[in-house]
Amino acid sequence: MVITVEIRKMYKYPFERVVDMHFNKYPTPLEEHVRGIQTVEEKIDRISGIIYRRRIATCNNVLPNFLKKVNIFNVNDVYLEEESWLDRKQRIMNVKSHCLTWTQYATLHEVSVFRESAANPNWTEFCQQGSIAVTGVGKLNRLIEVFAKSFFSKGVKKSVHIMETILEQRFGRPFS
Repeated sequence: MVITVEIRKMYKYPFERVVDMHFNKYPTPLEEHVRGIQTVEEKIDRISGIIYRRRIATCNNVLPNFLKKVNIFNVNDVYLEEESWLDRKQRIMNVKSHCLTWTQYATLHEVSVFRESAANPNWTEFCQQGSIAVTGVGKLNRLIEVFAKSFFSKGVKKSVHIMETILEQRFGRPFS
């Protein structure tokens, strides 16, 4: 079974500020599970000007303790890879993320888009779609999917809240 989550958000801040916050929001005391993010590749296309970045996030293993009793899930660190394509001319950034841990048992994918709002050039539209599928662990598949859906849904909302909080702390109240 594939579990999906989708969120849409209008940040009432300019595109550059929102993109900057995306790249600098972690680590933060507002999210204890993301311990760090390292940029492992960055390049600029000389013709289009598009900036490509590949980053690796190190996160805590948030699985419940009873699932960690299964040897394959008893790890401290979970790694996520994020790739982004920032087009400053078109004022759009596409982001793709996936989990590097437990790939033989589960797939986690996120696709996000940040773009300047057509309604107001001082605002930024954000859309994210994510999916999780668990296979290969027998009767635990469904149990892990239920946990993953809850954690993923809360995580997406928490990430948006962190962005809003940091944007407001750094830049003040949103634009109207």
